[in-house]
Amino acid sequence: MMTTAELLRLPEADVNRWLVQGQLRERPRTLHDRRHARAMTTVSTLLEAWRLLHRKRGGLVLAGEVGLRLARDPDTTLGVDVVYVTDRGLARDWDDETLIEEIPILVVEILSPSDVFEDIKEKIDLYQKYRVPLIWVIDPHDRTVTIYRLDAEPELVNIRQELTGEPFLPGFRVPVAEIFA
Repeated sequence: MMTTAELLRLPEADVNRWLVQGQLRERPRTLHDRRHARAMTTVSTLLEAWRLLHRKRGGLVLAGEVGLRLARDPDTTLGVDVVYVTDRGLARDWDDETLIEEIPILVVEILSPSDVFEDIKEKIDLYQKYRVPLIWVIDPHDRTVTIYRLDAEPELVNIRQELTGEPFLPGFRVPVAEIFA
């Protein structure tokens, strides 16, 4: 069993690490391809524009392997491509501002050619277990987004359709094609 504090003290290595109920998971670190990087930049920009338009909602959009602790004792800590967390989540003390401790409103995972299906499935299952209301899994190669909402069947949208954040991100609507432009 490992804690998040122990995970954060591990020396740098060419691996991605995360904890699932105190169990260390490691995969070789690979560079993300251009499609992954572009999708991350675009979806972050679109979410930030939405956030600024709805300032009274507050919150923060973060991108780039954001540390997210979903549970303690035993710890479940993951790295997330993009996340939107409310002000309530920001009000808590972060471990040296390294981790988000609140369940976010939105988690975005962007697939890379090196991703392993079982790892992505495990992350989705964990987000759902800990009641993340909205999850987007973006596939830049197929140019699709799979939307997972609490207590609903997953929905697949493609470049001829629209991605929405309803009801958790009111007013967020964008053509899927914009994510891959």
